[in-house]
Amino acid sequence: MLTGSNGFVGAGVLSYLLEETDWVFLLPTTSMHHGSQTRLNNTLRRYNAKQMLSKDPVLADERVRIVRCDLTQPFTHRIFGDVPTPELILNIASESHVDRSIEDPTGFIRNNVELILNVMEYAREVQPKLVLQMSTDEVFGNAREGEYHREWDPIRPSNPYSASKAAQEAIAYSYWRTYGVPLVITNTMNLIAPVRTSPQGSEKFVPMVIKRLMRGEEVTIHVDENGESGSRCWIDVRDFAEAWKFLIDYYEHNPTEATYYPYQRHVPAKYNIVGQERSNRWVAENLAELLGIENPRLVDLDFHSSRPGHDPRYALDGDKLFSLGWDGPRPLEETLADIIVDYQNHPEFLEE
Repeated sequence: MLTGSNGFVGAGVLSYLLEETDWVFLLPTTSMHHGSQTRLNNTLRRYNAKQMLSKDPVLADERVRIVRCDLTQPFTHRIFGDVPTPELILNIASESHVDRSIEDPTGFIRNNVELILNVMEYAREVQPKLVLQMSTDEVFGNAREGEYHREWDPIRPSNPYSASKAAQEAIAYSYWRTYGVPLVITNTMNLIAPVRTSPQGSEKFVPMVIKRLMRGEEVTIHVDENGESGSRCWIDVRDFAEAWKFLIDYYEHNPTEATYYPYQRHVPAKYNIVGQERSNRWVAENLAELLGIENPRLVDLDFHSSRPGHDPRYALDGDKLFSLGWDGPRPLEETLADIIVDYQNHPEFLEE
C-alpha cells in the first residue's frame, strides 16, 4: 500500500517503483486534500506508454488498484474489496506546506495526527512485513552553521507542520514499541523532480523561481537580518525513491531489525536520506544560468526574522544510510538541468 500517490512525492515514488519492481500496488486516494488525481493519472499513463513499447507489456490496470479512501477517517482492509493484504505499507501522505500550517494550525495538525493513527491501526490489522514512514528534516528545527542533525537528535519543531510530523514519528514509534509494528522512519529534505517524474505544485520554490525567471519577474530570496540567504538540502524524488527501495531490500533480508523485541533495540530503525546543501540564492542563480538569464532580478526580503516559524537552515547527517551501502543521490546540478528542460518542453505546468 502506497499512500499519497496523487501527491508530488507519492506520484514520483510510484513512477519509480512501477519501473523498478514487479510489485502490485494498493493506492488509497482522496480529493479532500491537496493531491491531484490528474497527477496520478498522468503517472499511470506515462508508465503504460513505456510498457506499450516493450515486447510483453504489463499495463497499470494489472498492477494498480485505486480505492477512494480518506486516511483521516478510520478504515479497515474490507473497504479495499477482494485484494490481498499488503506486505509493505509506504506512508507518504501528509499535509506538508509550512505556510498553510501557520494559517490553519489546528486543522493541519489534526489531519496529520489522525492520518498516522489510522495508518498505524491498519498496520496492526494487516501485519505487514514493513512500514516505511516518511518524515522531514524540519522536525529537528534550525541547524546552526556547521551542524548536521543525526537521526536521534532532539526534536525541536519550529512550526505547526514540523510539529505534526514530529507527532507522526512519536505515534509510529509507540506502535513499534507497544504493538510490534515493523517500522522504519526516514527523514529527508527539500524534494524536487523533473515534470516527467512528477510535477510539483507551482507554489514551491523551484517551479516558482523558474516561472518568475521565464516571465522576467522579480524573484524573492528570503534572508535573515544579516542578509544571509536561507539554506536547504535538496534531493531528487527519484533518489528518494531509490533510497526507499534500498531500505526495503535491506529489511527484506534483515526483517527482525525492524520490529521491537524486549532487551534488544530501544529505538526503531531511522535513517536520514540526504542530498546536497545549497542556499536558496544559489539555487535561483543556477536556474537563471540554465535558462541563459545573465542578470536575474533577485530581491532580498528579510523574511525569517518576521516569520519565526520558518528556519534559516536545515541540515542532516546522512552517514548512517551511506554506511549500509546506499550510493547516494545524483548531483543537484543534474536534477536542476532536467527540471529546466522539462519546463521548457511543458510550459503549461508553469501556468497553474
